[in-house]
Amino acid sequence: MNIKRAKEEIIDTIQSYLLKDEYGEYVIPTVHQRPVLLLGAPGIGKTQIMEQIAEECGIGLVSYTITHHTRQSAIGLPFIVKENYGGREYSVTSYTMSEIVASVYQKMERTGLKEGILFIDEINCVSETLAPAMLRFLQYKSFGNQEIPEGWIIVAAGNPPEYNKSVRDFDVVTLDRVKKIEVEPQFEVWKEYAYQTGVHQAVISYLNTKPLNFYKMETTVDGRLFATPRGWEDLSRIIKVYEKLGKRVDREVVVQYIQHPEIAVDFADYLELSRRYETDYRIDEIMSGNIPDVLVKKLAHASFDERLGVLGLVTARCMNGFRAFCEEEDFLKRLHPLLLEAKAALTGAFSGQPREYLKELLAGVREEKARAKRAELLTRPQEAIYRRVEAFLEDASLDERLSEPDGPFAVVQSRFGEVNAEYSGLYDEAALNLERAFDFLEAAFGSGQEIVLFLTEINVNRDSLRFLGQYECDRYYRYNESLLFEERSREILERL
Repeated sequence: MNIKRAKEEIIDTIQSYLLKDEYGEYVIPTVHQRPVLLLGAPGIGKTQIMEQIAEECGIGLVSYTITHHTRQSAIGLPFIVKENYGGREYSVTSYTMSEIVASVYQKMERTGLKEGILFIDEINCVSETLAPAMLRFLQYKSFGNQEIPEGWIIVAAGNPPEYNKSVRDFDVVTLDRVKKIEVEPQFEVWKEYAYQTGVHQAVISYLNTKPLNFYKMETTVDGRLFATPRGWEDLSRIIKVYEKLGKRVDREVVVQYIQHPEIAVDFADYLELSRRYETDYRIDEIMSGNIPDVLVKKLAHASFDERLGVLGLVTARCMNGFRAFCEEEDFLKRLHPLLLEAKAALTGAFSGQPREYLKELLAGVREEKARAKRAELLTRPQEAIYRRVEAFLEDASLDERLSEPDGPFAVVQSRFGEVNAEYSGLYDEAALNLERAFDFLEAAFGSGQEIVLFLTEINVNRDSLRFLGQYECDRYYRYNESLLFEERSREILERL
């Protein structure tokens, strides 16, 4: 199955294992909760989905790559204790608590989360001395003589033998005690994630035209050559940072992330062409509403690869607008209830103490953020929203107008008006981008296959669909109905 379905399966498993009856006992006893064994090629996102699952389920996550551990760190160190059997004292070997089990308890103490996931990566690549301990871990949920705490679900991940010479096969006895899920890389599924996390549009556009280069693993006389989803995502990050610094990503940079020279060179050339298209086709001018006839004619007679490159640039402008709108909307959704609370307080009980009230409200927001951070359930986008809310309240508490007769409510109202104006501006900008994109594509291609590909990208992006849930774009709905975009886009990409 693909990684998206695997994530859903693991979430369903966790929710089933953590379900309790009317007496507070787990419906599926811990002893019968099979560990999940996730098998798939390296770099397809197994570790990432575990972080997403823990966040979405609101539970803890302790993650280990077991190949970094020795027998001592995994099962603990031996020591001698005295035991009395039948009236006689004996010296018995016991073990200190495993570093891994101790980490679970530390996580519980630090975050206050009593339930979670213990994720062990590369479990089928352990050393010969540690292999028996790993089999016992999967079968009996323990390291040495220390059991995994109740409420913690075991998820283990491994690589198939064709990707790693160190892989050990599990015996039938072990496999019969786990829930085995095999995962395969799939570009269309990854693309949804890529749009959601803001992967660079050049990466997405390139892989749209050459999906076979999304994941490739080859063994040659020069060694293993590969391109993986992890590599593409990390490359995307460095491209974005380089662009902010005014630096260029060339072949030498790309091959550091995409360790398949042929694919790396191909993408580097595509990236260079993309930069040239952005200048030659004056994308800024087009997205401002000015569509020169000469550019329309030039693009209409361009090669198909060139048309796809320009289409990717136009699509990127639309996607950036949708993303900015959704981020602003998330900020407003967090801020609005606080301001409603502030309105009631500042026109009522706290009308004479506006500054103190706003500082108290700010302290509450900071404490809420701190709790989420201690529980390690705070994502970077969520933390960014908290920072903006804090800045809003802090600026409001320092506003000189608070001392005026009608100042407190006026301050909150005017500052919220500024934020709301920014939100409306981003909404209008996203709408204009979409309409101008349609104007340009219709002028250059009519209702041809480029429109189909444009709609396909729109329909796999959560931000765009969220925006279109509020904005009525007649052409979007008309083309969706008339072009049967899903079937046609598959045909076009297959031809490519």
